[in-house]
Amino acid sequence: MRDGIRLIASDIDGTLLREGAAEIPLELFVHIRRLADRGILFCPASGRQYQSLRKLFAPVADSLPYLCENGAVVYGPGNPAPVWSKTVMDRTKAEELSRDILAQPGAEVLISGANTSYLCPKSPDFEGHIRWFTGNNIICVSGPEKIPEEIVKVSAYCPGILEKVRAALCPKWEAHFHAAVAGAAWLDFTLADKGLGLEMLCRALKIRTEQVMAFGDNFNDVPMLRAAGQPYIMDSAHPQLREEFPVCSQVEEILRTL
Repeated sequence: MRDGIRLIASDIDGTLLREGAAEIPLELFVHIRRLADRGILFCPASGRQYQSLRKLFAPVADSLPYLCENGAVVYGPGNPAPVWSKTVMDRTKAEELSRDILAQPGAEVLISGANTSYLCPKSPDFEGHIRWFTGNNIICVSGPEKIPEEIVKVSAYCPGILEKVRAALCPKWEAHFHAAVAGAAWLDFTLADKGLGLEMLCRALKIRTEQVMAFGDNFNDVPMLRAAGQPYIMDSAHPQLREEFPVCSQVEEILRTL
């Protein structure tokens, strides 16, 4: 086992939750428990916050580590869970980026603390979408400067105008933060990425990244997939990603044979 797979890190939206699904397939929990008996740990690895991930994985929530906010925050197993890693953005730049997102017509901003999403909603529909679809802890504030904790991620929610918003923001902000498309309507900015988050998790677990199997479907998953010894990209991913990584159609199918 020392030289085999010791950790499975999987993206959620578009990877485990496919075609608009809102609940983790029950079969996955069977595999998580079975693999744990063999010394192989499962870790959700997502742009979502810790609270949202715990709800999704409720049947096994206390036994998992969590790679949250695109790698900016890593939690160990337990309840309450220890914070194993937190990568904080420069406060002044994060606030300026947030205001730049708000200035984009049709775009909303979501600003992440360690386990709270802060919104400055221009539309009441945005607050409802985040509150009920993701299950995040949410606080609405009048502006980015009102956030009472360190900022780990700033996200632009821009349905239908993602490429336009990316073209407007990335030339300025890619010099300061990692920018990654995280879904059909999301553009995330962090100082960390999923690759760094995976490295911090492996350091805490005292395992090598070569002993990791990882699953993803989008560009924000690429650093994690490149770091993992055995990566897989979903068959629904962009053709560019399917050229770089081995392709699978279902995470559970791979886990059945592990």
